[in-house]
Amino acid sequence: MKIAFLIDPLRTFKVHKDSTYAMMAEAAKRNYSIYVFEQKDLSLENGIVTANVVRIVLTENDENWYCISASLTLCLSDFDAILMRKDPPFDMEYAYSTHLLELAEMQGAKVFNRPRAIRDFNEKLAISQFSKYISPTLVTRDSTRLGAFHAEHKDIILKPLDNMGGAGVFRVRSDGLNLGSIIEVLTDNGHRTIMAQRFIPEISKGDRRILLIGGKVVPFTVIRIPKDGEVRANLAAGGTAVVKPLTKRDWEISETLGPILFQRGLLLVGIDVIGEYLTEINVTSPTCFQEINQQVNFDVAKMLIDALELAI
Repeated sequence: MKIAFLIDPLRTFKVHKDSTYAMMAEAAKRNYSIYVFEQKDLSLENGIVTANVVRIVLTENDENWYCISASLTLCLSDFDAILMRKDPPFDMEYAYSTHLLELAEMQGAKVFNRPRAIRDFNEKLAISQFSKYISPTLVTRDSTRLGAFHAEHKDIILKPLDNMGGAGVFRVRSDGLNLGSIIEVLTDNGHRTIMAQRFIPEISKGDRRILLIGGKVVPFTVIRIPKDGEVRANLAAGGTAVVKPLTKRDWEISETLGPILFQRGLLLVGIDVIGEYLTEINVTSPTCFQEINQQVNFDVAKMLIDALELAI
């Protein structure tokens, strides 16, 4: 089997926590040939989508965790599977990559998650397709409407639609302190659409990440607890991770969404739940594989590669 990963630079990986590394390690156990490339390596020439790829071999050394071969140019259809693991922000370069990957699909490549599905599922906006599970939400760039939303709900969260890791997330309490300035910055003075949501107090107990693989639910959730003074529970924002079994509400939401999202071309999804509410549907490069494996010895990477083999 030949598998390729579209990734951020290898030098940015932290092997003790990186989910893509966990996938690679499981693939290596199965004697897959592992290749990597970045967005800049994609090309379309004479109607054929290619990439400048390098083959890597994993080592036992966390410091120098891979050996690399010389770069070569291959058609994406030469691989048995391609995993899209590029982190947001979802900018135009990201969109162009999904278009090229979609063309590669037409030429026989098998890409996971499917490029069109990634493009169609904005990680913030997608929750609106499952409105019965979400808290009061407004998406707009109109400052008057955002002000009215705050006046109605008193305590709200404002966030951009294209970031990750909690970047650009603000809480505005009932006093409305700095509401106008925050709206101006996030909307770029009315030129950028953002999301507002009623604040969910249960965030103090953590934001729950639930993984869906091949339409099925990983039975453990990573509860990301915000550090003192923070409203963001994201691990990238300093949150701590505790792994627990899913709650009844978690099962209700995830068993509803899992088959639907898989049918739409999403092999791997990470949904976020706070309290009783669905807050995000992550489809670009969901994480938390290693936290689950390290704390409860459930091998998420094995579940993913098993599902990948069935899908191809």
